[in-house]
Amino acid sequence: MKLIQRAVPLALIAGLGLTGCTSNAQPSSATGTEAGGPIAVSSTDTECTLTASETSSGTVTFNVKNDGTQVTEFYLIASDGNRIVGEVENIGPGLSRQLTVIAGPGSYTTQCKPGMVGDGITQDFTLTAGANGTVDANRVALQEDAVKQYQEFVAQEADALEAGTGEFAAAFAAGNVAEAKALYPAVRMHWERIEPVAESFGDLDPILDAREADLEEGQEFTGWHRVEKDLWVTDASYTKMTAAERQEIADGMVTNTKELVSRAKEIEFTVDALSNGSKGLLDEVATGKVTGEEEAFSHTDLWDFAANIEGAKTAFEDLKPLLKGTNDELSATLTKNFTELETLLAKYEKGDGYVLYTDLTEAQIQELSAAVDALGEPLSQLTSEVVK
Repeated sequence: MKLIQRAVPLALIAGLGLTGCTSNAQPSSATGTEAGGPIAVSSTDTECTLTASETSSGTVTFNVKNDGTQVTEFYLIASDGNRIVGEVENIGPGLSRQLTVIAGPGSYTTQCKPGMVGDGITQDFTLTAGANGTVDANRVALQEDAVKQYQEFVAQEADALEAGTGEFAAAFAAGNVAEAKALYPAVRMHWERIEPVAESFGDLDPILDAREADLEEGQEFTGWHRVEKDLWVTDASYTKMTAAERQEIADGMVTNTKELVSRAKEIEFTVDALSNGSKGLLDEVATGKVTGEEEAFSHTDLWDFAANIEGAKTAFEDLKPLLKGTNDELSATLTKNFTELETLLAKYEKGDGYVLYTDLTEAQIQELSAAVDALGEPLSQLTSEVVK
């Protein structure tokens, strides 16, 4: 779940909103980059400095370095101030990450988020008409095939998410605790498989998927994790929702999920969105699932973990033909590492799902974490290969 501070106001479904954004970026005096080369980004605890404020549209690369003392993130956000075009996250102090996107002409916003919370540091960014290089016809056809296949996958998962959310919301609103608990992790897997798509809608994602620990001042606790808390917390200090409150939350989930699904089916994907999304899913696993922070009340993190991996692998498999003959070694490495991680995760299957995260030993958690890291590094190389 991402909390993206929007550059422009946006009316939200059910009137649920987020706090506003304050921009204190240090603007670069440079405009454009030499021969469409990479744009260097320096993220500190107080500044987000780019070597250029504009460049040509097409394939755009940002080399992001964390020159601060906190873990940081970097985003390129569309002109609506809401849709995430591309992102890199979990960049530790002194480390660098590369973000490559394919984007058309227009106005954008860049954002660094030191500490990965708060308003972030934003500034305007412009892509001018023109393209950085050309792609031969055969690769264009392969890219189009990959995008078409992934769009079909997203549509399928989105439909399943909408149907499942309706069933889950009805059970929760009716007070059918056992049924709602059984449906919770299974339905959420449809969300987790296409999480980069869901997160790209910065107005809907926090309404539906915000964790209580990540709420910012003035933000209402709604959606999946609000319901998760009500279903699983039995502490006497917690007051369960009334029937009316359950119905309100359930109705909001159904309404906002319908809107998200409608938008998801309208997205025109590019190959960089697939590859960056695949890496983004691995980042989600590394920063949320393998730490046990995502499902704080139900401890169903391994369902989310598995779905993230499935979504990441689907995007990779769709892009795999683009690596044939150009980087067979990377293709083989990714295939091997995906298989090893899936095999490891299968050890924790139980019935139709998985064991609870709290049943894992520290050694087992570390083994899973190491496998995620082993996959994440080569996966970060995928975008630069498929956009050629």
